[in-house]
Amino acid sequence: MASFLAQFQSIKTSFDRLIISVEDVSDLWHMVKDEFERRLPFKRACLNSKTHNPVYVEKLPAEFILTTDSRLRSRFPQEQSFFWFREPYATVVLVTCEDLDEFKTILKPRLKLIVQNDEREWFIVFVSKAHPNNDQATKSAKKIYAKLEVDFNTKKRERCCKLDIHGPDANFWEDLDSKIMESIRNTLDRRVQFYEDEIRKLTEQRFMPVWNFCNFFFLKESLAFMFEIAHLHEDALREYDELELCYLETVKAPTSKKREFGGLEHGDDQAALLNTCNKPLSLVVQDDSFREFEFRQYLFACQSKILFKLNRPVEVASRGYSFIISFSKTLALHESMLPFCMREAWVISACLTLIDETSSQYSDGTMPSDLEKEFYRLRGDLFSLSRVKFMRLAYLIGYGMEVERSPVNSAALSMLPWPKPAVWPVLPADASEEMILQYNPRAKLFGIQRRPLPLEPSALLREANRRRASLSAGNIFEIIDNRQSFTDGSGLEASLKTPPSNKFHGSSMTRTNSSPGNFESSLDRPMRISEIHVAAEHALQGTISDPDLWKSLSSPQNFEKKYFELTKGAADNYHHSWWKRHGVVLDGELAAVYHRLENFDLAVKSYEKVCALYAGEGWQDLLAEVLPNLAECQKVLNDQAGYLSSCVKLLSLDKGLFLTKERQAFQSEVVRLAHSELEHPVPLDVSSLITFSGNAGPPLELCDKDPGALSVTVWSGFPDDITLESLSLTLIATYSADEGAKAITSSDATILKPGRNTITLVLPPQKPGSYVLGVLTGRIGNLRFRSHSFSKGGPADSDDFMSYEKPTKPILKVFKPRPLVDLTSAISSALLMNEPQWVGLIIRPINYSLKGGLLHIDTGPGLEIEDSRAIEIGTYNYSLQSGVNNPNVDDGGNNDPVTTEKFTQLTLMDGKIELPDWAGEKDSILWFPIRAMDSRATRGTSSAVPQKPSIVDGMRTIALKLEFGVSHNQTFEKTLAVHFTDPFHVTTRVSDKCSDGNLLLQVIVHSQVKAALTICDAWLDLQNGFDHVRHGDRRPMSSFFPLVISSFSRAGILFGICLGSASIGDQAETLKRESIINIRYGIKGDRNIGAHAPVSLESEPGIKEQNLVFQSAFVLQRPVLDPCLAVGFLPLPTGGMRVGQLVSIKWRVERLKAEDNMVSSDNDEVLYEVKANPENWMIAGRKRGHVSLSMKQGSRIVITIMCVPLVAGYVRPPQLGLPDIDETNVTCNPAGPHLVCVLPSALSSAFCVSA
Repeated sequence: MASFLAQFQSIKTSFDRLIISVEDVSDLWHMVKDEFERRLPFKRACLNSKTHNPVYVEKLPAEFILTTDSRLRSRFPQEQSFFWFREPYATVVLVTCEDLDEFKTILKPRLKLIVQNDEREWFIVFVSKAHPNNDQATKSAKKIYAKLEVDFNTKKRERCCKLDIHGPDANFWEDLDSKIMESIRNTLDRRVQFYEDEIRKLTEQRFMPVWNFCNFFFLKESLAFMFEIAHLHEDALREYDELELCYLETVKAPTSKKREFGGLEHGDDQAALLNTCNKPLSLVVQDDSFREFEFRQYLFACQSKILFKLNRPVEVASRGYSFIISFSKTLALHESMLPFCMREAWVISACLTLIDETSSQYSDGTMPSDLEKEFYRLRGDLFSLSRVKFMRLAYLIGYGMEVERSPVNSAALSMLPWPKPAVWPVLPADASEEMILQYNPRAKLFGIQRRPLPLEPSALLREANRRRASLSAGNIFEIIDNRQSFTDGSGLEASLKTPPSNKFHGSSMTRTNSSPGNFESSLDRPMRISEIHVAAEHALQGTISDPDLWKSLSSPQNFEKKYFELTKGAADNYHHSWWKRHGVVLDGELAAVYHRLENFDLAVKSYEKVCALYAGEGWQDLLAEVLPNLAECQKVLNDQAGYLSSCVKLLSLDKGLFLTKERQAFQSEVVRLAHSELEHPVPLDVSSLITFSGNAGPPLELCDKDPGALSVTVWSGFPDDITLESLSLTLIATYSADEGAKAITSSDATILKPGRNTITLVLPPQKPGSYVLGVLTGRIGNLRFRSHSFSKGGPADSDDFMSYEKPTKPILKVFKPRPLVDLTSAISSALLMNEPQWVGLIIRPINYSLKGGLLHIDTGPGLEIEDSRAIEIGTYNYSLQSGVNNPNVDDGGNNDPVTTEKFTQLTLMDGKIELPDWAGEKDSILWFPIRAMDSRATRGTSSAVPQKPSIVDGMRTIALKLEFGVSHNQTFEKTLAVHFTDPFHVTTRVSDKCSDGNLLLQVIVHSQVKAALTICDAWLDLQNGFDHVRHGDRRPMSSFFPLVISSFSRAGILFGICLGSASIGDQAETLKRESIINIRYGIKGDRNIGAHAPVSLESEPGIKEQNLVFQSAFVLQRPVLDPCLAVGFLPLPTGGMRVGQLVSIKWRVERLKAEDNMVSSDNDEVLYEVKANPENWMIAGRKRGHVSLSMKQGSRIVITIMCVPLVAGYVRPPQLGLPDIDETNVTCNPAGPHLVCVLPSALSSAFCVSA
């Protein structure tokens, strides 16, 4: 069996292709050899897998060998069952013949003899030497080949093909490849079936005494190797996997024999995971099986070899990591028989070997992204595993203090058990000059005292001495060296008993020399920890055969270099994988090395990554271990901004992680730097230290434009009081994302006490909306800080520091603009024109205080405020006012709309009035005297053409502006319209014409105010041309005075007049052209309603009311029955008028009587004027001129005007007027038409088109 193993391994190393035998019957191989071998390797070869599925091989290697070759002749029959994979997979028979008789008698029998072996796959290649120009030879070759096909081809398979040497034939080579592939495929299927049958037979005997694993191994690996050389790698890998499972079942079977495990030879500490030729199998065979240590590595190496051929380095790494973990557990079971720390050394070697080989097989960008990340993750795991094992070896030989006592190292090493040899290594006799390293702890920044994290599962001192044959486990207190510090790894239990105040007071021992005299008898007394390190180092020197690994353990410097290399490899690979957090954590270990080597720049970069990860995950215990180191590096680099930020983060951690004096040291550093001159001042984020929120209860509610005072609760995480030179808080509107933040600033210094603080900030007016807290900013000395963390509302009596992510509710609500006050007029009817009147103004606050308000009063044109009286203000009763304004209430009632609960007199200063305080919450009414001025004379109207006076003429405006609010920030502006009117409106009519020529003139007086008017007297001043019947007496014909006229009623006054003489010339211009009615009256009204007695009369009670005089002018016309001139409109032409045609319009003027006082100043000249709309008419003649008219009665004249109509339709014709003659002396007879019809212009022939 051993000879077969050696031969098998020799064949595997040299045999890597399929064999195709060549039976050269006619000595033709030297002629076709080059052409045949040029076809190798076969392209896109189609083979069958073990499950008979087609598999395409891109390049199938093969070799043509003559059957006379010694490599095929020197095999023994007993070898075929094990080495059948190297037998030919196809046989090519080369023949040629030029004579048909020779073929029948010689060649055919020989071929029958060659192909009679059914186990071989064969086919015949007939080589034709006939030249194309030799027809006879060509015909003969064709006959012979045809006969060959008849004799050797079958219906199921063609076994002949023809090669013409002198003529190219491309189809031959395709036919040749096809027949070779068919033969290889059939041979492969037959041999696979053979191996399967043999393996099945052996498998059935697994639990029998005759079971031999070596035979099973030979068959299984022969099959796998056959698949491998045929490039059916998936089938080969499956065979090796089944072989591994079968071996593990055999080893773990309860009935299996106890065999040697292996691993005791020098060099076994170097893993052979990827080296199939590490040891010959003949050296590891043991009875009917193999040693587990070497054989399992051999199987994995075979699997890895195939996986690399499949270009699957990721799977190699994945399988390799699982194999290392599993095999490490197996090594642990046999650890007592293996060399000291064999397990750790083998794991380190296996991980590094796997990393190097998979890295060399991997090409960037050749695999999908997710698979690539998984590959880097596996490499990171391998680096991490080797790193942990390496640290354990270093700790055993005394480099424990060189290992950073970080959380990740403590978690890995404290759970890693100590080596468990049968007997712990003893101190060698030549250890007299060994240097034993002791450790001096480094003091931390801020005087932080923290218990060091453990790097060991139990006390190494006790574990080592317990495994010495002469000691028991109960002597722990006897074997502990009193000089040994607990901080150098002497034991977790002992360090836990050390008080915190003394945990750095251990002896700081330097390197000491020990001599044989110091070790009296290593078996008679316990070993000290320093002796344990020396003994372990000497034992490892005999175990570790890798010079690189031993060099890395030869000195602390080399250890640190290797440790850094492994840590960086793990971190870099994790950064490229899914597990980026693992890479960040290992960056912290790199930072510790940089820190120890005083490479502070790189240390800061790595520490910042680790701190960011721990802070993001909320791992404050871990952050407390790393953050002080980051602060120390930043302080050395004079990175003030980073150092400040680290101090703030240290203060933000849980209070229980640091002592009070340590936290106070953090704060003192912050305050010191804040009050120093910072080179590059940057805002400091204190979000984790200072948080804020609104006070409990509803949000502050303000009206638009109102300022306020906002109370904010601020939690301080500082251990002591801290002074803020300034403080600013931003508000963010919730209704609009585009609305920028608004800052509220407090310039006064603010002292924050630890815990809860309440701060009140002055709030300027804000826009309407709902606001939440934004960012808190301010200054501590010269340092600007900001905080954007919100605090959740806690109990009012709680001072705990609480942080929350988002504000829970709005802090401020500013309502949209709404009416805060209303200013309305208190009067409902018109006031007297040109008389001082009280104007009432109702001031009604609408759920808003008007305390301290200023009212600006600005009168418009034609209006002025009377300074003679003070302004009055009193409370206003709306219900009573409603009753006064009710039309059903009697005007003569005594209802007073104003109940004067409070009354105050005010003074107008520069157009402003300051409202009393009591008027800020209640409705009030303000009375101020005002006079409307109108210099125009009042004119009466005729009853024939009644015209009401225009309201617009008596309208006046008062501009009001009320400033109110806390700082008069609110304004309300309104313009009130107040109607003023005359007390009367006068209309006249001639009621009767007496027989004696006298006229009765009726003057009708209409009341225009809502008050009672009393007429005491009236007289009439007549215009020129009229006289009183009673000359000199201007009074009415009957006197009923005093005459009382109620509101909006009327009364008539009758005057007797007659026609008088009319003056002419210049005298007429100087005389009056209007009549004037004079009325002396009195008024009795209420200022709450409208018109009332003038303010000056109210202030002087002794003066009677009948002091007011009203005048109204009107014009009397002479009777229309006695005109002087008559103007008649003559008929238009009968043909009608058209647009654009010249038309003559005529008027006839006739003198009706000859009265000298009714004519113009020119005796026979009459001035005329034609008026027409220029848009409708174009006048062709003179529009204005004089005509001569005799003074005799009945004299006539015709005035003709030429004009052109401009528009079609019904238009108003031109009108003739006599400007110098009074309208009362002119009558129109016949009267002119109101409208005339104008036809469109006639069609022009120029626009006609012939048919």
